[in-house]
Amino acid sequence: MHNIDIEVVEMTLDVMKYAINRMTHTSPELGKPKSEKELRELVGETITADGIGGENAFGLFKDVLVKATVPIDHPRHLAFVPAAPTRAAIMFDLVTSASSIHGAYWMEGAGGIFCENEAMKWLVSLTGLPKGAFGVFTSGGTAANLSAMVTARENWRKNPENRNVKALVITSEGAHSSIKAMAKVIDADVLLVETEDLMTADMLKEKIAGLDPDQRKRLFSVVATGGTTNAGIIDDLEGVAEVCAKENLWFHVDAAYGGGALAADSVRHLFRGIEKADSITIDPHKWLFSPYDCGAVIYKNPELAKEAHAQEGSYLEIFKDEGARGFNPADYQIQLTRRVRGLPLWFSLAMHGTDKYRWAVEEGMKLANLAGELITDHNELELVREPSLSCVLFRRKGWSPEDYRTWTYKNHKEGFALVTPTTWKINGIPETVARFCFINPDTTIEDIVAILQSME
Repeated sequence: MHNIDIEVVEMTLDVMKYAINRMTHTSPELGKPKSEKELRELVGETITADGIGGENAFGLFKDVLVKATVPIDHPRHLAFVPAAPTRAAIMFDLVTSASSIHGAYWMEGAGGIFCENEAMKWLVSLTGLPKGAFGVFTSGGTAANLSAMVTARENWRKNPENRNVKALVITSEGAHSSIKAMAKVIDADVLLVETEDLMTADMLKEKIAGLDPDQRKRLFSVVATGGTTNAGIIDDLEGVAEVCAKENLWFHVDAAYGGGALAADSVRHLFRGIEKADSITIDPHKWLFSPYDCGAVIYKNPELAKEAHAQEGSYLEIFKDEGARGFNPADYQIQLTRRVRGLPLWFSLAMHGTDKYRWAVEEGMKLANLAGELITDHNELELVREPSLSCVLFRRKGWSPEDYRTWTYKNHKEGFALVTPTTWKINGIPETVARFCFINPDTTIEDIVAILQSME
């Protein structure tokens, strides 16, 4: 055996030992960032002409570099929208990478794409969309939202009168930042319904009624939110759907975070109307326990997406031959080159079953409600609004924005917890408040109590 082969085998064993150790620890060390200068001083130059060796490089990663990161699955990581991939999904992410499957076209990736499509069928079934609806896995919610918006705009531009017109989309003030950012990418204007709370049908009607003739001509889509990132709020999807149908507008639902809750019987009714959407974004790497990066875009009519996204090229023609015929994910979203990022979700679903997923999602909402009760019973704390999905907004009486920042950095520096502040309008005035977002079923009530006690 050549020396290089021996080194590869030894490194493979080292990596597998690390992966097994990491997967079996439900409370990994809560790392904290260091400056680039600090990291440079600790690890030196890692990319050199002769290489520094696998053992040395891996040692630097696990002893220094990974400790300057925050594990998203730490049970006291309650900031942003954390994640908690199942051990099965993590394990199969290794298999996915090792298998080197190109997931763009059926000809190359039939087996892997088949597995992705099985997981996608389950996702589509959660939405209640009509027969024929389907979707593909993307790198995340931003890519999914962009893919949907491109599809919507290209469908709108089938009307010759719209081909040289700058498009316009309406969404709410509480919508995810990617909606506004992706509108810039497709060179569309955005109008906001001024509410951090749920966007209602009446609000949308009023916004449309206030458009001048030029704006109304340019309006092609409305984006509602199925679980805002900041507070877990679900727009009036049923009412918005009715307005969109009446006004002949593309109805997109960004449920990147909240879409996981479609698996939970207790809140499924809150999403009534999502089955009328033209397109939906859901991120399995958020609340469906997949590793980064795994988003999904689902279309009521996938053929419209194919018309908008299918790429042409002489070297691609063979993928469309009769002998290669099958489902080609590259035809339905913005990316040509893609890994089969839905494969870890498929394996985890196949291993655990959908009932286990339903339980895990319900657990996140149970934790949010428990936190709400603890905050209500605390003399120095108060809820800003009732918990929604797995998000909890609350404040410490008498605290300034600087107090929240100091508290966040102190807990993070001590390796105790990562809970970050946000802003919320109280009586119309933006105020800094604290925020929990529960995803990880390994989080305990003791974790919540300890974090709240750190505010005393």
